[in-house]
Amino acid sequence: MKSTLLASAALLALAAGAARADFALTILHTNDFHDRFEPISKHDSTCPPEDNEAGECFGGIARLVTAVAEARAQGGTRLLLDAGDQFQGSLFYMRYKGELAAEFMNGLDYDAMAVGNHEFDDGPEVLTDFARQLEAPLLMANADLTSEPELREQVQKSVVVEKGGEKIGIVGLTPLDTAELASPGPNVVFTEPVEAAQAEVDRLTEEGVNKIIVLSHLGHEADKQIAATLRDVDVIVGGHSHTLLSNEDEDAAGPYPTMVGKVAIVTAYAYGKYLGELNVTFDDAGALVSAEGAPRLLDASVAEDAATLARVKELAAPLEEIRARVVAEVSGDIDGSRESCRSGECEMGNLVADAMLDRVRDQGVQIAIANGGGLRASIEGGTVTMGDVLTVLPFQNTLSTFQVSGETVVAALENGVSEVEEAAGRFAQVAGLTYAFDPAAPAGSRVSEVMVMEEEGWQPIDPSRTYGVVSNNYVRQGGDGYAMFVEAANAYDFGPDLADVTAEYLAAHAPYAPVIEGRITRK
Repeated sequence: MKSTLLASAALLALAAGAARADFALTILHTNDFHDRFEPISKHDSTCPPEDNEAGECFGGIARLVTAVAEARAQGGTRLLLDAGDQFQGSLFYMRYKGELAAEFMNGLDYDAMAVGNHEFDDGPEVLTDFARQLEAPLLMANADLTSEPELREQVQKSVVVEKGGEKIGIVGLTPLDTAELASPGPNVVFTEPVEAAQAEVDRLTEEGVNKIIVLSHLGHEADKQIAATLRDVDVIVGGHSHTLLSNEDEDAAGPYPTMVGKVAIVTAYAYGKYLGELNVTFDDAGALVSAEGAPRLLDASVAEDAATLARVKELAAPLEEIRARVVAEVSGDIDGSRESCRSGECEMGNLVADAMLDRVRDQGVQIAIANGGGLRASIEGGTVTMGDVLTVLPFQNTLSTFQVSGETVVAALENGVSEVEEAAGRFAQVAGLTYAFDPAAPAGSRVSEVMVMEEEGWQPIDPSRTYGVVSNNYVRQGGDGYAMFVEAANAYDFGPDLADVTAEYLAAHAPYAPVIEGRITRK
């Protein structure tokens, strides 16, 4: 009898030990919120209040507050992480910069955030102010901030947080090409992400941290590549590419989580439309033994938190006069989606390029080039307000006119399609110009059949001739890889705001009819 009792006690002890050895953690995550504090439509633009009341809208900070609270109420050990790009994308950012992102993130009690490229849109100073207000650690391993000492004091390469008695290491990564994508200034030096991440991971493991998350703003394709390369990483929480991973949505880019070896990769689209929820289990040695979950769609079934809703309404009051001004009528939806405008001709690209060219055509300008990444939303058919236009064009870019050779124009188009596989924002939408491209050809030799509109009709571009070009100041100054424009002749970057130009063009052509007319041919 005694031996039986001893055996039973031993089994219970072993069972208890096994239970203690396994560590369960739920990772709640967001990415690419882009100041969408109000609900969004199916086109990712600001949703009219009447549509929200009818249950046709998604997201908004008030729904996110509810969803996070409901997730935490389920108990267990939980992390709340953000993979970057809280900044830029609505009138709220234009007025408040990073102040509101910090306020709401503090209220949600985030555990960490990666620095996204858009956090640098207004330079290191605005990011520094945001970091001072943000209570969560702001992470960026792959940047040398030596020459930006104030920002350096506010940003860490990694952080160790304790949850449920366990230490979890979190490493942040930012795009290597942020200097092309935003305005970090000359003093921030971005470094190779894999090397920087591995150095931090090695340091953490040497300190005994055996559960490590990479908080990555590199994009989903890059996340899959680094997952195959990095050692001792368990989870990658991603952003930047606005990718949806799901086991149920047929339009998703892959399963949730996507496994690369033993690394679980998750990301949750953008604009606060989803709250990612990944449930992971680690063994006693810190190895990931299970990972499952799903992004939660924040649709009308998620109630909006009343206090947060009241706060958003208060903050929106100064924006209403601008937002409500009616610009024009449009006869149908104008597609400005990321998927369309970064891979081929899109309706919003044609509108914006036409508006730019129309404004300066009498200055001898023949060609307009708009970067697809500068188009941030679609516009629904019907009445268009200035708020709608500013949601599409939130960057306060100005018109830039300049002169370059036909050879340089072709080089710019090659740059535009050089990363089409990654849906890069450099994709060139055009007016006064048509071109074809072959995505299967090597980058740098994809463009062909470039034609320019002349008085006598469409003519092949002359590599040696000088052409007048209009774009925005961001592109003209080398953003999105357009370095070939930096030394352009007779450059003037201080034209009117691109949003104002587009609004005036819509008004002059009301009711505006969206067009696709073969300006860009994908072979």
